[in-house]
Amino acid sequence: MNRINQKLQEPKKLLSIYFSAGYPDLNSTENIIRTLEKSGVDIIEIGLPFSDPLADGPTIQASSTAAIKNGMTSELLFEQLKNIRKTVKIPLIIMGYLNPILQFGVENFCKRCSETGIDGLIIPDLPADFYAQNYKSIFEKYNLINIFLITPQTSDERIRYIDSVSNGFIYMVSSAGVTGNQNDFEQKNLDYFERTGSLNLRNPQIIGFGINNRQTFNEATKHAKGAIIGSAFIKNLSVNGISDTDNFIKKLL
Repeated sequence: MNRINQKLQEPKKLLSIYFSAGYPDLNSTENIIRTLEKSGVDIIEIGLPFSDPLADGPTIQASSTAAIKNGMTSELLFEQLKNIRKTVKIPLIIMGYLNPILQFGVENFCKRCSETGIDGLIIPDLPADFYAQNYKSIFEKYNLINIFLITPQTSDERIRYIDSVSNGFIYMVSSAGVTGNQNDFEQKNLDYFERTGSLNLRNPQIIGFGINNRQTFNEATKHAKGAIIGSAFIKNLSVNGISDTDNFIKKLL
């Protein structure tokens, strides 16, 4: 069984952390992953830097730009992670945009993910129907889960279709904007969480965008299996360094 599915079966609310590979330093990636696991994180999303990250807010964009300047590439990321499964057990997901994956070759990229121990991909600009028609069989061949995003504007019909072609969790974007911090959720966000929950989907949902503290984590996980934190972690990483990771995570849980 894929490690993502195993993790989703655990009777707890899940914390997923996102960071950009190659940031703050080119060779930080392995250390950050190991430190996050030791701090009690359930899932790690490794951002593959891209020059035009449409869904990302300013904090993640800045870390992605810095990572590219540092020299991070798809090939280098796979090389850095080739031994990661000797020490790390939790699910690892690569989050990146379609263009670099197409340049690498979709099947070749999936093959390298499988060889490296990556469990899934999040590709925000890959439509679910195009995936189902062209890539689903490749992902299944390499035991990779592809995770799709939904937003408050996604229709119930579309959500049900995404659920039908998914086999892991659905990334539930909390608001119709880019990634970033907010202090709490508005009623319209909570209504959206409840509406989606009422659909009784086959796949659990994990909420991302705008989660940055214990309050927003707890609010999100009232309505979903877990929550994703990216910008707040990268800000803390920028200011306090990797050594403060455990302290950052303890403030959330």
